[in-house]
Amino acid sequence: MRPFDYVLFDLDGTLTESGEGIKNCVAHAIERMGFPALPDERLAAFVGPPLIPMFVGACGMTEAEAFRAVVFYRERFEAVGWAENSVYPGIPALLKALKSAGKYVALATAKPEPFAVRIAEHFGILPFLDRVSGASMDERHADKAELIRSALPEGAELSRAAMVGDRRFDIDGARRAGIRAVGVGYGYGTFEELEAAGPDAIAETVSGLFPILGASRPRGRFVTFEGTDGCGKSTQQHLLAEWLQLRGYEVVVTREPGGCPISERIRELVLDVGALGMTDECEALLFAAARAQHVHDVILPALDSGKIVLCDRFLDSSIAYQAHGRELGETFVRQINAPAEKVRPDCTLVYALDAETAKERMLSQSAPDRIEVEKGEYFARVERAYSDIARREPERVRVVNANGTIEEVFEKTLELAKDFLQKE
Repeated sequence: MRPFDYVLFDLDGTLTESGEGIKNCVAHAIERMGFPALPDERLAAFVGPPLIPMFVGACGMTEAEAFRAVVFYRERFEAVGWAENSVYPGIPALLKALKSAGKYVALATAKPEPFAVRIAEHFGILPFLDRVSGASMDERHADKAELIRSALPEGAELSRAAMVGDRRFDIDGARRAGIRAVGVGYGYGTFEELEAAGPDAIAETVSGLFPILGASRPRGRFVTFEGTDGCGKSTQQHLLAEWLQLRGYEVVVTREPGGCPISERIRELVLDVGALGMTDECEALLFAAARAQHVHDVILPALDSGKIVLCDRFLDSSIAYQAHGRELGETFVRQINAPAEKVRPDCTLVYALDAETAKERMLSQSAPDRIEVEKGEYFARVERAYSDIARREPERVRVVNANGTIEEVFEKTLELAKDFLQKE
């Protein structure tokens, strides 16, 4: 197939996994109408098509009753149902790749347009869409072909346009609108349903859409979390991972020292309080060895496959702790870490916290390890080193004030993460 200049997407079952929220709202509406409850497999049929004909056909409602059912559906959907949703893994990377290739990207959905816009904005995909075409709130204007025509720009060459969707309604709508159709096998329609509808192509996975639509998968992004022990960076790393995964980003969460079997074994040794006789040079070399293996086994493969890598500590930790904390010097530390310098963080978040608060947090969580038992002067040098790194590399390094509750600090983390993602 020739690459397309105009790519339209369905929402439910194509960009977002919204089935749970839709089914819950349909069940709520049926109960409020006093009709018999439907089993889960019949509720699933409501994902994708316009609601009114589904309430008529699946429940035996009159059209007037179906309109009332939609009101009850909207009641729950507007309150909680719209958020019972997540973006399919890989969708943000696909949309970004299409926009980077200069393609027109739009949404054509039977979902009411205000809800479609809210969902796209909430999950961070609205900036990648040139237009959102959705049904009216009363669903009287939900014909797929009309929605597709509305989504296309004036004068678009129809032979260069494609509609991507998971149900036969999407394929049929594309045909009637005069454009090509691409089915997706990961959504709510069955393969038999899609095949019978006769699309021009079927992608079994999100990854399968890249070559069909003429997009190249971008390289992944590398984000590191730094700071003195007890600053809360590990908690923030996991919260950000959950936030990104809900929005369809493919995420690898890892740490240093560690992250892969060999490096985890080195971690046990280097942090063991029973190894207090370890020389500073031995410690630095062990960290460098663990990092080299980690880069080879985990970080580079994940980045090459287009994933976001969130790493708890990286080379900056060795600069702060070994080069300055142990006073080994940056030249030596960078030399032994040469194998790891083939990959550089795209963004580094340094969590700044006063030493006393950090120490209190650290001791309240677990017994201190071999490095955490060091004296105050050592950690003062580490703190100064992190401040110097941030000063030298303001484009890469962002300092986060780690004072406050977990939720307050996460708001700061999220603000910086959103800014970073939007700059890709």
